[in-house]
Amino acid sequence: MKWFQNHLAYTISKYDMSMIALGLSAELKKYNVAANALWPRTTIATAAVNNLLGGEMLMKMSRTVDIIADAAYYILSKPSTTCTGNTFIDEEVLAAEGITDLEKYSVVPGAQLYKDLFV
Repeated sequence: MKWFQNHLAYTISKYDMSMIALGLSAELKKYNVAANALWPRTTIATAAVNNLLGGEMLMKMSRTVDIIADAAYYILSKPSTTCTGNTFIDEEVLAAEGITDLEKYSVVPGAQLYKDLFV
């Protein structure tokens, strides 16, 4: 109940993203087209975080968009016939590729990171 009270739109968008990935994965399987979702483990330094959620303080506790780009690269590098219908977390994708030092993605190296609201 607490997620619907204060984070209704965000919760719905995450749920919808999961359902869309699963639905499109099944629908497009016959064409060998993959559909996956990718979520951040921490907040990402975007205009929304800066302007709507927490300003400069939260930006300093976030990661750069590069972590999402790198995780997406590894997902998109996998065969569409075997990598579809997943809801990935950026850190887990990178860890599966042997990348566990994520410091370079921090807006402020060494700063405490803020967990994403949904994860």
